[in-house]
Amino acid sequence: MKLTRGGHACIRLERDGVVIVVDPGNYSDPRVLDGAHAVLVTHEHPDHFDEPVLRAAAASDPALRIWANRSVAGRLDGLGGGRVHVIGDGDSFDIDGIGVQAHGELHAPTHPDLPQVTNVGFLVDETVFHPGDAFTVPTVPVDTLLLPLHGPWSKAGEVVDYLREIKPRLALSIHDGALSPSGNALMDGLLDLVVRGSATDYARVTDTGAIELV
Repeated sequence: MKLTRGGHACIRLERDGVVIVVDPGNYSDPRVLDGAHAVLVTHEHPDHFDEPVLRAAAASDPALRIWANRSVAGRLDGLGGGRVHVIGDGDSFDIDGIGVQAHGELHAPTHPDLPQVTNVGFLVDETVFHPGDAFTVPTVPVDTLLLPLHGPWSKAGEVVDYLREIKPRLALSIHDGALSPSGNALMDGLLDLVVRGSATDYARVTDTGAIELV
């Protein structure tokens, strides 16, 4: 499976000619949706769900399908043709031979004054887990964890604890669009130190880079 960063929290996965895009938001390059067969959306925040861009992609490709929680699906009302599928924690489905499992229910809390929206993470092909904006621990092992490095809902120590709890073979950086180059370097150094001597490897994938997962 080939993994490409689409910017911030957006990831493009390709296997056997099937293209799945996760969380194309307003920090993402809209071209990440070119040729996509399916889109997975973890939650409604705009850095994960750019409604106009996703609607435009759906309009240009009538075969494009979308899986999301009820809140996001409701905002895509009108696409028609059974193209938008509502999913929640514990659901599983198939995208042209690639299995996907949904894990998690809520966005990580940011502040008591702010609503805690629904958030569902996706385990793709029993290999790659995108948690969205949460520290969800799936009920099955995770080989490759897409690790959210920074957000108003997290701190560095929580990112470290989450990585240690999941214990993936490989952790890849995502959700770093609000960090400066110095901030990203700081987080990379911290995580490199944390995984040293463990069974986990950590790597940064740039917004123009790709990695082959084995």
